[in-house]
Amino acid sequence: MSSSQRSRLTPAQPDPSTASVRPSGRTRLNRDRVLRAAVALADTAGIDAVSMRHLAQGLGVVPMALYKHVANKEELLDGMVDVVIGEIDPPADDPNWKRAVRGRVLSARQALLRHPWAPPVIESRGQASPTVLDYMNSLIGAFRAGGLSADLTHHAMHALGSRMWGFTQEVFPTPPPPADPELRERMFREVAQRYPHIVEIATAGAHEPGSAVGSACDDQFEFEFALDLLLDGVERLHQQSWSSTHARDRGQGTPDRDSPER
Repeated sequence: MSSSQRSRLTPAQPDPSTASVRPSGRTRLNRDRVLRAAVALADTAGIDAVSMRHLAQGLGVVPMALYKHVANKEELLDGMVDVVIGEIDPPADDPNWKRAVRGRVLSARQALLRHPWAPPVIESRGQASPTVLDYMNSLIGAFRAGGLSADLTHHAMHALGSRMWGFTQEVFPTPPPPADPELRERMFREVAQRYPHIVEIATAGAHEPGSAVGSACDDQFEFEFALDLLLDGVERLHQQSWSSTHARDRGQGTPDRDSPER
């Protein structure tokens, strides 16, 4: 057998410069890489584009490879929410509870501005993950470190609602107007005639769509207005040593349901 024949039968030796790069760059996955790739896909193509098949294509693997790291689409979405919440700034070492809470909430909003698909996904989650609970726990801790009672903090967290995640939940979003100018003008006249007060306030101020999370109404100014209104109210109740027990007792102690005090 000639040397050329022997060389053809000898297995090719791996190139040491690529032997370690190829597996890690093309096939070696971990949960964090899968989740961050899914977030990037949602950022560029929208949440509806996120599927195991599309995600696998982007990562250069077969779809079954993903199931070693996420059990199903719902677990993938849970993990994507965790990635977004992980971008919220850590708790500040600030003795002013209102400033500390405000800073965390506005940091959460900045995360959502980077990932506009996230609010409806957050709303759709059926169970809080450890990452979600860690954030909520730290936010509660900021209230408690400021001297607020557990009772008042409980009600403050309920009042914040979706705002703790950086967005204002909208129950009845406004539909887009018709594209046809004449139809749009006619519809506006009809709405203004039937719902004059709604139209009055809707046209009273301009919104900043570039700063909105979700609908145009939830722009930065509107969000901070509502947040400050809530936190100022909580601060006032804290200064009055408010408790839900006393508030309920006062309500229950009113003899006449139609009393002006009620």
